[in-house]
Order: sequence, then C-alpha cells, then structure tokens
Amino acid sequence: MLALLNISNFALISELRVEFGRGLNLLTGETGSGKSIIVDALGVLIGDRFPSELVRAGASHAFVEGLFTLGAHPQVEALLEEAGVGSRTAPGDVELVVRRELSAEGRGRVFVNNRLATLSLLKSLRPMLVDIHGQGTQQTLFDPETHLELLDAFADTGARREEVAAAFRRWSALNRELEALRRDEAEKFHLTDALRFQVSELEAARLSAGEDEQLEAERRRLANLEKLTELCSDAYNTTYEESDSTVARLKRLERQVDELSQYEASYKNYTEGIGTARVVLEDLSTSLRDFLDGLTFSPERLAEIESRLAEITRLKRKYGGTIESALEHFGRSRERLRQLERTDERAEEVTRELAAARAAYVEVARRVHKARVKSAGEFRCAVESSLKEVAMEHARFEARVAAPEDLESDDAARQFTAAGFDRVEFYFSANAGEPLRPLAKVASGGEASRMMLVLKTSASPARFPRTIVFDEVDAGIGGRVSEAVGLKLKALSRTNQVLCVTHQAQIARFADTHILVDKHERAGRTEVGVQPLDRRRQVEEIARMLTGAEITEAARRHAREMLKTA
Repeated sequence: MLALLNISNFALISELRVEFGRGLNLLTGETGSGKSIIVDALGVLIGDRFPSELVRAGASHAFVEGLFTLGAHPQVEALLEEAGVGSRTAPGDVELVVRRELSAEGRGRVFVNNRLATLSLLKSLRPMLVDIHGQGTQQTLFDPETHLELLDAFADTGARREEVAAAFRRWSALNRELEALRRDEAEKFHLTDALRFQVSELEAARLSAGEDEQLEAERRRLANLEKLTELCSDAYNTTYEESDSTVARLKRLERQVDELSQYEASYKNYTEGIGTARVVLEDLSTSLRDFLDGLTFSPERLAEIESRLAEITRLKRKYGGTIESALEHFGRSRERLRQLERTDERAEEVTRELAAARAAYVEVARRVHKARVKSAGEFRCAVESSLKEVAMEHARFEARVAAPEDLESDDAARQFTAAGFDRVEFYFSANAGEPLRPLAKVASGGEASRMMLVLKTSASPARFPRTIVFDEVDAGIGGRVSEAVGLKLKALSRTNQVLCVTHQAQIARFADTHILVDKHERAGRTEVGVQPLDRRRQVEEIARMLTGAEITEAARRHAREMLKTA
C-alpha cells in the first residue's frame, strides 16, 4: 500500500506530506481545493508524463516521493532485484521508495530505493502498485477497443495472449516477406540486369583494400626517380662509401673511447651506445645500396599504374567514394542478385511457411476466443451482481464476443491482431424491460460512473493487494446511489488500499482515513494543504458536505449518525 506521499513545488503545492492508512482513504474539500492535483502527483510518481509546466512558478525543481509497503510480492521483488534496487524491511516483505524529480528546464530523474532508475522500471512496477481511475476514465468505457482488455483482465488470458502475439508476429513477418518477394518479382528483370552489370564490373576490377594507396606510393617513386637516385646516392656515400664516411668515423671514435675507458672507467658506458649507432648506420647504408640498385625507370609500369588508378577512381566515384565502400556494394549486390535469382523458390518456401504460421496463429487465437466466450458469461454474472450493489437492481449487462465466421478467408485475415481475431463490445440496459444496447449509446453520466467502478473492480482482480485510486467516482450521482457506491468502495478496501476523491457525504462516512484538502493563501501565494481529520473534525467536514458553508447543529447530528451507522 501507499504509506506516505511527499510533494514539493508541484503545481500549487509548495510542500505537502500526506500519510495514508489501510482500507478506505478519502480526500474531500471544496471544489477546486486541489484534490485532483494530489492524484495527478501520484500518477506522475508511478510513470505518468512529468511536464515542466507542473514545476511551481519560481521554483528551480519539483519532486514527488512515495513510500510503498507491499508485504511479500514475488513479482515486484523480481523486478527490483533485476534492476539492482531491491529492499526488504523483514524476510519476505518489500519496501519501496520511489522518487521523481524535474528541473524547471525539463531535466528529470527517477530514483527507486534511493538509486537512479529508469522510467521503464516505473511503468513495469505500476500495475502492481497503483491503479488510477481519473475523472475521464469512464469515457474510455464508451470505446469498444477497451472492452476486450477488460474482458481479458477478468479471464486472466495474459499467458495465452503472449502466445497469440508471438504467433501473430511470425505470421506478419512472413506476410511482409511474401509481399516484398512479389514486389521483387515485378521489378526482377530491371533489377537483375542492373545488378548483374554492377557485380560483373566490380568482379572484373578485382579491387583490394588499400590498393590505391600502394599504387600512389609506387607512382610517386617512378615520377621522382631522378631525385630519389640523387638523394639515395648522396646518403649512401655520406654514410658508408666515402673514406671519411660517418661509419668510418664512428669506428675510429669507438676505438678511441674504448682505449680512453681503460684509463677512465666512466667512459666505459659510452662504448655500447657508439657501437649501436654504428650498427644502425651500417644497416641504413645496406638498405640505401639495395634500394639504389633496384631503382629503374619503366615508362610502361608508370602508364600501367596511371591507368589502374584512373579505373579505381572511376569505381570509387561510382560506388561510394572508397575502395571499401565499393567492396561493400559488391557484396550487397551479389547477395541481392542471388536472392532475386531464387525469388520463385523462396516465394514457394514462404508461402508454405505462411500457411503453417497462419494455422498456428488461428489455433492459439481460437483457444483465447474460447476462453473469452466462456468468461463472458461469468463476467456478466459478476458485473450484474456488482451493479445491484451500487443501486442498479434492474441493470443487465453482456459482453459480446464476435469472431469471423470463416477463418480461412481474406476478410478474416484483415481482423487478425496481436490480441486475436475477436471483437468485444459491452451491451447494457439500466432499466427493466429495455433491450440491451451498446454501452456507449445508453449509459448516462451517473450510470457511467458506477459502471466504471463495477467494471474496473470486477475485471481486475489483483493477485496481490495494491492501491486503487478513484478521482470523483461519484460524478453525476447522489443520495441512495452514493451510499451504494460507498459500500462498494468499502468492500473493495477490505482487500486493497483505496484512495477516493469525493464530494458525497454518503461516501465520506465510510472512510477509514479521512483527509481534508484545502486551498489557502500564504505570503501572497496560493497553496494547497492537507489536514488528517479526527472524529470531531470529520463530523464538521461531513456536516459541511451536507449543508454547505453554513454548518448547522442539525447537520452535525446527522453527520454523527451517519458515522455511527457506517
């Protein structure tokens, strides 16, 4: 459950600390007092968008922090351990501290158990921590696209849905490949001729990586042969050939230092270095002599190099700018040509694989379809029973599951999705004797609020308790209906922590923890604050909800009676 919520510099909130308890937690206050801001902050905490506009004006940053105590929860433990942020307060218990920060410039950070984490981790944890039903949530019930998800939540088809999604991905991939092969067939002759020419041209060229650099070096030598000969000859003579060459001088110096070291030992250290220098110069002179002997001018070889470089330049310009890019193009073109030349063969293979993939998809999707049809009846009973609990005694409900008649037809294939081939729509009648009609066409505002509460609580039985938030679930209802909704929320709070924003005294009477939200002015600025209510102040708040600004003694007596009988 959510034990603590800290909010700082968030919208109209400067600093706010709210402690929640087990059971039913109710937030009440005047319209516009900031109750929904607290719900929005909780949504941000568990992964909703955190825009910089929510940073309080004049503040450099905002943060929302929550403490969750969950008891034993293997799924959450596994996610935390995988992310390296696990924390236990006792053997088998999970304690989770989540914090989101945002600077006024829009830079955000996520912390889980005081360690930097990712937004994706928050979104993975969200279904096991908090389920928020905001003021506009009931509008989603009017969209048939959401009906399938609600029925599947009730039927617990998660594992089967994964099988369907995997089979759909396989079938879709083969479908795309077959379409590509058919497009290739239409372009085959044009592409084949072009690719064959390119492959033939590059194959005949026999390019090799670095060849242009080697040829450029050889061309420089041939084009500067006279200069090379002169430099090489002078260097060889200076180093070795002349009577007073550098090598000859080093030999004399080596003997002199060696003799000197016999009288002064400190010079012994220099003889090795002089000897090494002499050996290096002798090696250089040998290299110069051999290089000089090999220098011959060949007009034919120079012309051959010029021609080859011109060919390489042309191919580089045509195929990407470098020899490496030309070789890559050669490899790709050769593979593409090979694929085109076996298009017919591959198309036959893919057609066979596609038929098998379609059959596999239909098989697993049919199993999910049967589970949905079976669960639809159970769902109807569960929803109609819950509708009676919220003062809709004559309401009827039905989840209709429609599937293509001929699953082998092309029309059926167009209905294949990662969720299966079913179309689910909810039908509803609030009054006795009235026929069932699509939910979107017949539910009033008050009926939609109660229907949302019933469907959400019926469709999503949590294996592990969590925090369920209802923001003004009482919209459009009052009197006896409000009391029925309150009883439903109270029953739900026996297995889950419930947070509810309400304006109805008939609901507020059932609170285990009652929190008053108010808006006030401090230092010339509007701020939102909270006050946990004891029994006396709870009486005052319920009396205000019953009568308005002027609280009468009769209203207080009524409030005490309501709390006494809750």
